Amino acid sequence: MRFGDETRIAVAGAGSIGCYAGACLALGGRRVALLARSRVVDAVTGAGLAVRDLDGTQRHLPAGRVQAGADPAAVLVDADIVLVTVKSGATREMAGLIARHARPGTVVVSLQNGVANPAALRTGLGARHPVVAGMVPFNVVAAMPADGAPVFHRATEGTTLVDPVPEGLAAFLDVAGFPVSAAADMDAVLWGKLLLNLNNALNALSGLPLADELADRRWRRVLAVQIAEALGAMKAAGIRPARIGRLRPDLLPAVLRLPDPLFRRLARRMLAVDPAARSSMWEDLERGRPTEIDQFQGAVIALAERHGRAAPANRAVLAAIRRAERAGRGAPRLEPEAVLAQAAR
Repeated sequence: MRFGDETRIAVAGAGSIGCYAGACLALGGRRVALLARSRVVDAVTGAGLAVRDLDGTQRHLPAGRVQAGADPAAVLVDADIVLVTVKSGATREMAGLIARHARPGTVVVSLQNGVANPAALRTGLGARHPVVAGMVPFNVVAAMPADGAPVFHRATEGTTLVDPVPEGLAAFLDVAGFPVSAAADMDAVLWGKLLLNLNNALNALSGLPLADELADRRWRRVLAVQIAEALGAMKAAGIRPARIGRLRPDLLPAVLRLPDPLFRRLARRMLAVDPAARSSMWEDLERGRPTEIDQFQGAVIALAERHGRAAPANRAVLAAIRRAERAGRGAPRLEPEAVLAQAAR
């Protein structure tokens, strides 16, 4: 399959990550259409959108440079590539929309959190569409002003990774602000990213910006015990998670438990986070939306159960998120001791 000037990209479920990726691709000369909620469509159609990189560089995409619509039939019908950026709970529904409206052979790329989405897309799409696993390592913070273009700011660093097949896909998607490379073992990459995603729930429970939460050893201890449980379950299952960032996965629990001054010295890049950045799960709680807790802590618990292991820390965090979802009052702003009482061993 060849990718070139006439290749059309549809971003399916263009929220923060999808709008950021789509805008970077359009600014890089790719032909892009966003499938998004009406609020995003209206903003982009009226004022365009802006992307701001981690170093503060901001670029504006004028209205008309990128198509945006809320009708799946209109956005998906001409797509050669569909980038799926919906939350995991909407994967099955999105697969149905792609199956109905996209041409056979359209390449479908999962740029979602969690380890199960590529398989869910393959189940929903069958042999009609090649499905590519992908992993976006960075956070995006969205600002949606009442007037003017929405701004999507990349708040952490990293290179997006995708399967090496089809050949040339990674190079075609690799543009300024949205670096993309191919990875030979995307299953390992997704499990490696899952280890880091276990912090999403802690950030949501704390209500703190990511940098402040990670700077607090008490929260890092909760994360460390969750990761240790996950690594034990993965070892029992024969899964070797890939390194995401500079630290080997097996070193993460020990580094996270270090005293704050030593942690700051050894993990400067982990703390190189925009001061405003929070996890997407925090945003879900604030907006009263279902979270992806089942795809993170839930996946660890399920893996541990299949191999006769316990995961009490992950169970405690999942239960705390479930209580926050039921309460419907936003992030509960817990102290780490409230979670450690159940999670720490």
